[in-house]
Amino acid sequence: MNKQDLNIKELIRIFDKSSMTKLKIAEGDFCIEMRKDASSQAFINEVVQTVPILKQTTTIKSQEETAELPKNNLPTFKSPMVGTFYKAPSPGAEAFVKIGSVVKKGQPIAIVEAMKIMNEIDAEFDCRIVDILVEDGQPVEFDMPLFSVEKL
Repeated sequence: MNKQDLNIKELIRIFDKSSMTKLKIAEGDFCIEMRKDASSQAFINEVVQTVPILKQTTTIKSQEETAELPKNNLPTFKSPMVGTFYKAPSPGAEAFVKIGSVVKKGQPIAIVEAMKIMNEIDAEFDCRIVDILVEDGQPVEFDMPLFSVEKL
């Protein structure tokens, strides 16, 4: 099994666990489209030429960008997908959490919008929010830290 196969399998796993029902990615000669049927199983409808989905890149970050990364050893809640981060359920509404908020496992703490679908992000365990690492409306990447937390 090569790295490319692992990347496609990882994409399918992430898609299968998400609340999205349809996903299409096209880049150059590569195109993949997935849909979930009523039984919530992911299917690949079309694959045109196999090309690695994830590319290894080197990025030099400015001091400002580096300052946003958590500098402590506290656990973080990370984005489960690429999308846009929102602190509140709707514009003008109160934020799900603030710094210092105590949250229970399963409680909504944010939303990541992906492909016009609002995906609630829930607390993975009981904790206190120590820091919010992204701004409201900011684009986020898969596995990007969103919150620093203190386990309770």
